Order: sequence, then structure tokens, then C-alpha cells
Amino acid sequence: MAAAAPSAPAATSSRALPAPERAPGVGGPPDPRSDPGPEPGHPPTVPAFPALPPDPTRGLARKDYVGSGPPTYDPEPTALPPADPDELDDLVADTVMDGARYGACALRAASVRGDSARYRGEPRRDSLLTARFGTGEHALILVAMATGARATPGAHRAAAEVCQWIGRAVGRSHVRLAEDIRAARRGDLKSGLHRLTDRSLGRLRAGAAEQGLEPEEYAATLRCLLLPADPDCRTRVFFGVGGGGLFRLRGGVWRDIEPRVGEVAGAPVVGFGSLPAETPEGDRLTMDLGVATPPSPYDPAPEPPREPFRFRASVARPGDTLLMCTAGFADPLRGEPDLSAYLTGRWSGPTPPGLAAFLADTQVRVKGYADDRTAAAVWEA
Repeated sequence: MAAAAPSAPAATSSRALPAPERAPGVGGPPDPRSDPGPEPGHPPTVPAFPALPPDPTRGLARKDYVGSGPPTYDPEPTALPPADPDELDDLVADTVMDGARYGACALRAASVRGDSARYRGEPRRDSLLTARFGTGEHALILVAMATGARATPGAHRAAAEVCQWIGRAVGRSHVRLAEDIRAARRGDLKSGLHRLTDRSLGRLRAGAAEQGLEPEEYAATLRCLLLPADPDCRTRVFFGVGGGGLFRLRGGVWRDIEPRVGEVAGAPVVGFGSLPAETPEGDRLTMDLGVATPPSPYDPAPEPPREPFRFRASVARPGDTLLMCTAGFADPLRGEPDLSAYLTGRWSGPTPPGLAAFLADTQVRVKGYADDRTAAAVWEA
């Protein structure tokens, strides 16, 4: 029989309990008070582990939900989406997550199927892409997320395709984009990213036409972050089209920094922003009063109005947490104060959470909000 491993000294108390009696020959664990310890010259069988730094969020219990009461749906996946044996590449996982650390920032990202889709056996309409282009300090990290149109059969495909297309476009231009970010060429960045976004969404509209669908039946929102790997560059660039959220946690306070529709800072750029008040020759431009021009029978039918392009480039400070998310997470964050308060306690520590902890935080549910959730957060060292 192997020698028993040494045990930690028993805690003292005001009243010592008597040792339990055991009949001779009856098996059972050895009494630690009678354990003589390891034999001389034999090391203990239990290795000593190094002490870990304290977890600043350890005292905050993780929650399943916040708000007035528990949501109606079950908190775990219920039904799987239907599968076609000849189209298995079309299946979408219930949950995906990713993370990295580059330069002065740490990234955490997750996409989770909503409670409603889990209950109904529908695929996740959100798509998430994280990619690194280039190497060393010249690398550029892209986080792209998209949400397919509600109540359309190919919503998950549209979201995945637009993420792939913007990923290819950014990847092919990453050298120039990284240079523009380091040089703070805000106007060049805005016009260039607007052009890449329009091309990607244009391919989505072309795909709708090929399938015989209306543009709104094969559409998706798109939101992206560009993070340079250069540790001396703290510029973070957001761009996209469609609803969602962009938030910053600084000093324990959340701020909604989503660019407003039509918000323009600096000089206008081609294809975006306002026209100048007059031409170079001095002619005043007339004001657009929003009066619709009668359609011409010779012109093609006008396309439905498109979502405006959104752009923001800002310099992060040490200790900031930047959060980009789809509407499924932005809406409860704006609508339920308990959720933002909970995340403040979870994400205000000096170190970012691990992937599993971040996923658990993004899954804290709020009654009345059951859509897919996709979120990417950046912690600044």
C-alpha cells in the first residue's frame, strides 16, 4: 500500500472534536492527526503550486440574469437548427469566441445565439470575424461583426458573406490602412473605409439579385474595429453601417460613443459628409429641403434608402475598455441599468477576463431581450 500524502495542518478551534472510532481492519482514509508524514528522504507526492495574483472580480458573483425577473426562455440551448446533408457547410455554431493580445491592448470577442433562436431552432443570424493581417508591429487586427435581416431564410449567410468580403478588402489594403492609422490621416481613413464598406455591401445586394430576392431580403448590418499592433499607437478605428453599439468604460463610467447619423468632424470627404456652402467660383448652393422629385418613367425604380456610414477614430487611454457590439447586446445595455452596472464591476479590473469569463458576462440575460449577441471588447494596458 502506497504511503499517504502529507496533509495541511488542521485548523484549530475552541472545541476539539474527538477522533472517530473505527473498527480494526475496516478500510477508510487515514486520520490526518495520526499521519506520521513522509518518510525521510522521500519528497511529498503533492507538488507545490505558485501563488496566483488575486482576481479583482472574484468577489463579484456571476449572474444568469439582471432586471426585474428571469427571462421566459431557457438559459441554455434547446433546439438545433435543421440541417441539410448536402449543405453542412451552411451550419452555424451556437457560440463562438476568440481573443488575442497585441501591442497595448487585449481583445476578447464572442457571438452567441439568442434565447429566441435557441428555443425555435433557428440559426444564429450574427456572424463574427477576427483576423490579423501582417506581422510584428506593422500588423493590423480586424474585428468584424454582422447581423442578417430578421425573418429571412438566408440571414446567417448574408452576415457571414459580408464579414468575409470586408475581411478580404481590409486584408488587401492593410499596409496602407496601418500607415494611415499611425499617421493619423483621419480623412483618408474615413473615405477609404467608406469605399471598402460600400463595395462589400454592394456585393451583398448583387447576391440578392442573383437569387431573385429584394435587397432588404438579403441584407446585413456591419460593424468593424481596426486595432494596430504597434504598442506606441493607441488609435482605435471604428466603422460600419447599421444598428448596434459602441461604448467606452473609463474610470468606472460607461459612455455611449456611437457616432450619430450624419455626424461629421473635420473636412468633408468624397462620398461622405456635407457639401460646402458655396462653389469655388462663389456660387451659393441651394438648400436641400427634402422634397422628393417626381419619378421619371424612363428612369429605373429608386432603390430603398441605405443606412448611413458611421466612422470614429479615437485615441485610447490606459485603463480604458472599448466595447463594440451588435444590437442584440447594445439594446439591453442601453435599456437595463443593472446590466451596465454589473459589467462595470466585472470589467473594471486591471486585467481583462479570460475567454470563458467574458463569454459568461456577455450571456447575462435581460427579460425582453432575446436576440443574438455579438460583442468585442478591448482592454488597454
